[in-house]
Amino acid sequence: GSAARLKSPESSMPHSNSRSLKKNRELLRLYDGGAVFTAFDTETTGLNAEKDRLLEIGAVKFTKDGVVAIYNQLINPCCPLSPAAMAVNNITLDMVKDCPTEDQVLPGFIDFISDSILVAHNSSFDVKFVNAALGRHGHQPLNNQIEDTVKTSRASFPELERYNLQFLAQHFGINPGKAHRATDDARVCMEVLLRCIRQCPGSCGEEE
Repeated sequence: GSAARLKSPESSMPHSNSRSLKKNRELLRLYDGGAVFTAFDTETTGLNAEKDRLLEIGAVKFTKDGVVAIYNQLINPCCPLSPAAMAVNNITLDMVKDCPTEDQVLPGFIDFISDSILVAHNSSFDVKFVNAALGRHGHQPLNNQIEDTVKTSRASFPELERYNLQFLAQHFGINPGKAHRATDDARVCMEVLLRCIRQCPGSCGEEE
């Protein structure tokens, strides 16, 4: 989400390629076997999942046959919007004041993702916000398998200098669309995942 980019905890820090390519190979096997994935992204009013609120959820459901469905929903957070978040995502109060609230949006989002494999960039941020919202409104936390494209991209492309989503989009020649808007970022996340599992070293064909 937008606030994830504000803090960018994993975008440029030094790293080693400690993540085994075994996970990426397993994701490729699941993908080739017809598993359903949902790449998703959130935009938020700030950085604190307990105090701040969801502002937008975007998701792209896909399989090896292509995109199955797209989900996008702006959310009325029922609280002020931080200037820092607005500066990144360009979502204004006027855009969300007549939109449904968190409690109205969450059931549809949960139905959309169903039991698919979830994919997000810096997934801990988005998952924390979704789970905090679910908890506020009496729902159980997400129980899906969750994959992080920061980790998949580091495993497949350890030589890169940065791993933020916009850098990866530029590096791979992916159209970023409206960067820092949930649905376009979710689509880019999907494309990054596919690039990583298809083009990891040795085409993921050799054991480490």
